[in-house]
Amino acid sequence: MEGMNLENSKGLLKSIRGDIGNSQAADVPTDEELELINGYTRKRFSKEEVYVFTVVLCDNDVDRDFQRFPVETLTALEKMFVGKSGIFDHNPSTNNQTARIISCSTKSVDGVVTATGDQYFRLEARAYIPRGRQFDDVIYAIESGIKKEVSVGCSVAFEKCSICGENMGSCGHKRGNVYGGKLCYGELIDPIDAYEWSFVAVPAQREAGVIKSYPGGMERSISMEEILKSIGAGESLSLDPMQTEKLCGYIEKLKKAAADGAVYRNELKAAVKKYSAIIQPDISENTMEKIINSLTVKELSELKASYEKKAAGVIGKCRPQLASVKSGKEKNSNKEFKI
Repeated sequence: MEGMNLENSKGLLKSIRGDIGNSQAADVPTDEELELINGYTRKRFSKEEVYVFTVVLCDNDVDRDFQRFPVETLTALEKMFVGKSGIFDHNPSTNNQTARIISCSTKSVDGVVTATGDQYFRLEARAYIPRGRQFDDVIYAIESGIKKEVSVGCSVAFEKCSICGENMGSCGHKRGNVYGGKLCYGELIDPIDAYEWSFVAVPAQREAGVIKSYPGGMERSISMEEILKSIGAGESLSLDPMQTEKLCGYIEKLKKAAADGAVYRNELKAAVKKYSAIIQPDISENTMEKIINSLTVKELSELKASYEKKAAGVIGKCRPQLASVKSGKEKNSNKEFKI
């Protein structure tokens, strides 16, 4: 990966670059977030004096350089990134310092899987920028979607080959190649330190970057249960594109299930009516139709099973009768026996 070089005998410098398709949105800090922010400032700032936003630093998916952070590595990086500066293009200059992370956590996203088929996890952070002076241009660039993609700089002790489990680069396997139907990529293990995170132009990780956040806190994934509960209660609900797509997919599944259920119910009704005509001929078709329409699918299924057994007994007692028809001209003919 570009930006990765040998730091020392114990670690590797890792620069991860990423982007995300969601647009950015600013937020006002909560009381707790404001306390965290003022832990870094010399003077006390008010909520109106700072700009806070949510950023995805990295995730556990295979990136464009065929490397990935396992969930254990993401979790270990949580505390390491708190307090780290946001800069530009990994240029470690004080003039480039723009933002600072105040909190960080690893979160899963419902319904999303990685290229390897695992549940998708990402390292989310809340960061702040002071308003005013030269920072207003940066805030405007974030809000307009110009400054969006980010990359992290950290060191890891080991890069494990996904094919053999050995140290990548010494085992003979190459990232991006396929061996026995399996993609080769490097797993970044045992983080040593986190240095900084940067706004970049050309990222490697596809899902890292500034994302929209809900008022008063970090963006979180809303479960389908919560969505349906809010809709049922008549509450207003804001969904992002991913959640909207999930809801539409759920509705389509319900439609298909309903259509299949209607077909099955009609088949049960037809069977019950048929057997009823055999074992209960004294009940009119209209009366039976009303009874059937009032039953659930489970009740129809039970009634059909019961009617099948009774109808089999009735049909079994009816035997075909053979009538012998004698004819002088056709005595020896097979036509003497007729049903």
